[in-house]
Amino acid sequence: MSDDYEATLVRITGRVQGVSFRVWTRNEASRLGLTGWVRNESDGSVLALIAGSDTAISTMIERFWHGPAGASVSSVEKQPTTLAEMPTGFRITG
Repeated sequence: MSDDYEATLVRITGRVQGVSFRVWTRNEASRLGLTGWVRNESDGSVLALIAGSDTAISTMIERFWHGPAGASVSSVEKQPTTLAEMPTGFRITG
């Protein structure tokens, strides 16, 4: 993986399920050129792996705070992670 790219695991909490947060995330991530995945968690949060440039990741983190219409985000927790290889595309996994 090049120094220009990194990966971050992000947990978003609040009213983030039942408001199309995963579809919104996939669309926003694709617009920013990010790859990875997003899924609902059993605790009511949304978990996303976003990979790409520093700038695109920072922009996506900011956008997570707003989310789609109907969402009410209470926290966005990020954790840098290391990947053996960059994922291709951006998908909803659950």
